[in-house]
Amino acid sequence: MKSKEYLAEISAALSEIALSLKALAPAADDGHAGLGTADAYHWDGDSGQLMAVPKVSRVSLGMLKGIDSVQDILLRNTEQFARGHGANNALLWGARGMGKSSLVKAIHGDINERRADGFERLVLIEIAREDLETLPALMRSIGREQARFIVFCDDLSFDNGETSYKSLKTILDGGLEGRPENVLFYATSNRRHLMPRDMIENERSTAINPGEAVEEKVSLSDRFGLWLGFHNCDQPTYLNMVRAYADQYGLDLDDETLRARAIEWAATRGARSGRVAIQLVRTLAGEQGKAV
Repeated sequence: MKSKEYLAEISAALSEIALSLKALAPAADDGHAGLGTADAYHWDGDSGQLMAVPKVSRVSLGMLKGIDSVQDILLRNTEQFARGHGANNALLWGARGMGKSSLVKAIHGDINERRADGFERLVLIEIAREDLETLPALMRSIGREQARFIVFCDDLSFDNGETSYKSLKTILDGGLEGRPENVLFYATSNRRHLMPRDMIENERSTAINPGEAVEEKVSLSDRFGLWLGFHNCDQPTYLNMVRAYADQYGLDLDDETLRARAIEWAATRGARSGRVAIQLVRTLAGEQGKAV
């Protein structure tokens, strides 16, 4: 009798242990990364979760000056994608501060404001370069969602010893899984070939087969269907940028004063670009007691 009671106590104890372990165990992966109702997210590669971005820092398309040709190409490509039609991954490369990342965010906002024109829900997901090795996991997660996604990597480039470009290369073209039909990949970079020239030359000079040694990394750029170049602007374009920003934020400055301040500001910075223009306008707005 005592033996039966002893066995019953052991059985009860084991049941309690099993329930405790079940409660402590992580939830089963259902393939979803936490997509909610927001239109923009940041991908956290460590946790494998999408972190909602309540308000995207962006300007309107109309405020972007001096990049009309590339703007038209990327807008048309994104509109086609948002309608479920054919579209290409895009690499926006070139001069710093000329609106590469601003253009991506502006187009995303513009299309979502025009959903009534027949566009599907378009979600922007930002991924850091350091998280590119987790890109396949992100693609598997969002590939089954009822939305269309632009996965966006700002300031993409690779240095010596980095191998994360292999995950991106597989997703862009050639992998077994490939890129889901509802996903595009947009990237910005100061480098057209995503790697520094000295790295190319170093690998070429030390390789047994110089051509094959660098082809894998250089060919990464070739897997983007669109290459959109951004170049340094001339003074008239820069002044148009300054005027557009000043008007947008309601600055009370006549053309002559604004022009003089803009030329002086560019001279102290040693550059003319959209970034330089908005930095000037922030300063002028502060002087007038206005927020930007």
